Amino acid sequence: MAAINVSGTIAPGWERVQYAFGESFTQRGDVGASLSVVLDGKRMVDLWGGYTDASLTTEWQEDSIVNVYSTTKGITAIAAAILVDRGELDVNGAVVRYWPEFGGAGKSGIPVRWLLSHEAGLPVIDAPIPPGGALDWGTMTRLLQQQTPVWQPGTKMGYHAVTYGWLVGEVIRRITGKSPGAFVRDEIAKPLGVDFFIGTPAREDGRIASMIPQAAGLAGNADPNSLAARALGLAGPPAGAGVNTREWRAAELPAANGHTNARALAHIYGCLARGGDLGGVRLLRKKTIETFATEVVSGDDAVIGIHARRGLGFIISSPGGRYHWGPNPRSFGHSGAGGSLGFADPDAKLGLGYAMNKMASGLSADPRWTPLIDAVYACL
Repeated sequence: MAAINVSGTIAPGWERVQYAFGESFTQRGDVGASLSVVLDGKRMVDLWGGYTDASLTTEWQEDSIVNVYSTTKGITAIAAAILVDRGELDVNGAVVRYWPEFGGAGKSGIPVRWLLSHEAGLPVIDAPIPPGGALDWGTMTRLLQQQTPVWQPGTKMGYHAVTYGWLVGEVIRRITGKSPGAFVRDEIAKPLGVDFFIGTPAREDGRIASMIPQAAGLAGNADPNSLAARALGLAGPPAGAGVNTREWRAAELPAANGHTNARALAHIYGCLARGGDLGGVRLLRKKTIETFATEVVSGDDAVIGIHARRGLGFIISSPGGRYHWGPNPRSFGHSGAGGSLGFADPDAKLGLGYAMNKMASGLSADPRWTPLIDAVYACL
């Protein structure tokens, strides 16, 4: 492999993190990546390195961004939390209060909170999706209006891998009149001064790193007719498009196609870790953050089988499990397929972001996380 150059800044006493980040390339398979840590509002780590392409010809730059798959879900949850903060959204209220057409096929009693906590019974779409349909907002929301829950809503937690974005996103759109991508841009990214796109403009293409896929699909060897395979593959061909295409980048999938970097993720979660205020920007009230980041359901996921603790749109850290993000059990955030991660630790007032283009295989815990996270906490 070509020599890896790691660039960026490290606060004194945080050199161990730089060493661990370097080992992500030499020992754990990273091709291109960024890592950032914000502690009580101060940036302690801001690193990037490697290459943005599989041919190892273009070096990862300070402003490189990359698709972070389901790490997008946490940012979409923040968008919903902002509406709760403003009194415009009641998560205990029925979805039909905001989206009347949603109520068909036995869904009239589903509250918004079950969309956020993956309890709505809507991880798949049974109707045929036309070619390219997964990239069309109107097509997918109409199909979800017609979809019958695959389990009794509220009785199980099962990962709504892609549908989460259309479900929560359409509630956001109905309330605000803005697409979820526009709302995230105007209410999160711009105020905080960070790069986070859901629906990435073509002008940004020159700095987007290409995703380098894993050998096996996300569902591994799962039966293609299983809930896991169907849920995880919902936006794939022929329903969608390859993730390195302009079509994928331009579409808005608030569960799956956010484009960002570690610096942005650490800044956003660093803000939440301090109670919603950072750099003079008040993003959320502490009480609202706690509402969304408190466990509401836990157990083995009915779709993908992985044990998880979930709040409203966030995963809560589980000691010893896949989602084990540091020593503090109140840490919350979201990871993405292949390895990206953003989380907040309110006890340490810490926000961490990690974004990469070489995808790890399967749904097990990413082997790159623990050495990086351990190095961070060793520096506190």
